[in-house]
Amino acid sequence: MTESQQEEKVIQLIDLHHFVECFDPEIKILSYLHHPINIIEHQGDTIGILFCDLKHSAVPDSNASEEFRRRYNLSELWFVFVEETYIPDAAGYADAIIENSLDIFYERIFTFNFFQSVIQPLK
Repeated sequence: MTESQQEEKVIQLIDLHHFVECFDPEIKILSYLHHPINIIEHQGDTIGILFCDLKHSAVPDSNASEEFRRRYNLSELWFVFVEETYIPDAAGYADAIIENSLDIFYERIFTFNFFQSVIQPLK
């Protein structure tokens, strides 16, 4: 793994743990190392959760997410926009959701302000 890939994995792990801590500490983390989509268990369901910071990367291909869902028999996929500063108006994410058909591929979509520990559901 390159240094850049290692850095991405560390950020992914930190985002995942902090999201779980803020959303529902009862969530069990099942897998996070082998793919950008993390696998969690929430209320008995196996869920894939993908984090994306639009300032640092583009939205990943949703078709790959759907293939991942089938391969690991996930009941849902969640998409989380990670942000460093709180943006109370979620309308700014509408373009990314529409352009990437996120509302079709993901059952739940959130914004997650990392530093203020604020999670806002968009879907």
